[in-house]
Amino acid sequence: MDLNIIRLKEIREDNDLKQEDVARALGIKQQQYSEYERGVVLISIEKLDKLADFYNTSIDYLVGRTDERKPYKKSILK
Repeated sequence: MDLNIIRLKEIREDNDLKQEDVARALGIKQQQYSEYERGVVLISIEKLDKLADFYNTSIDYLVGRTDERKPYKKSILK
């Protein structure tokens, strides 16, 4: 998968947030988050899950598998 299709920068800017803000929400340093946005480092599924919750969207939206921003219904299995 092309790492640059991940919409991390787009959705962060749409929410008027700085990289530091999102990094703080994930419990990581800004530099690490910057590497995720630039596609230098793969982001873990756990971090994608946190970001989807943070932005109230789906992982599929974040990675470009759908253009629908609305999150999926939560599973009862969680």
